[in-house]
Amino acid sequence: MSKQETENMTPETTAEETAAAAEEAKVNEEAAPDSQKQSETKTAETDPAETFKQQLAAKEDQLLRLAAEYDNFRRRSAKEKSDAYSKAKADAALAFLPVYDNLERALKQGSEDEAFLKGVEMTMTQLVNVLDSLGIKPIDALGKPFDPNFHNAVMHIEDETLGENVVAQVFQTGFIMGEKVIRFAMVQVAN
Repeated sequence: MSKQETENMTPETTAEETAAAAEEAKVNEEAAPDSQKQSETKTAETDPAETFKQQLAAKEDQLLRLAAEYDNFRRRSAKEKSDAYSKAKADAALAFLPVYDNLERALKQGSEDEAFLKGVEMTMTQLVNVLDSLGIKPIDALGKPFDPNFHNAVMHIEDETLGENVVAQVFQTGFIMGEKVIRFAMVQVAN
């Protein structure tokens, strides 16, 4: 303020302006430490060592995630490969089961020609051995309790000599591979 402005002022005006100037100075003082704090924060943020540490931590996290993802992929691929092999094996065996059924029927019919009968028996034995080497086994059903997880009941019979829900006759042999049923046994259930 100039001298002339000060002389033209009234005492009330001077007090108001002085208070305003003091308040402005106070605000400037308070702002100065904040700006100083901000500059310190910016210095810490732009510190190359701190930036490098943050980037390193981010890359380590990224690599750990990538390693975990690869491990999951490897496990999933191995499981899918195993499942595909099992399914292919079961499908191939299923295609040969009609041959098994026909050989079984031929053995039940019998023959007067012993050489023919022996040939059919040998073929049947060889087929059973091949299926067994693949882990495919026939389901033993005759005289066993009926189990819908392994048997397909197509007929019912009343027979006092057999117990309740017992397989009385097997029309078609069922096969199992491990815990998986390839073909259900077609059976007749008593009582």
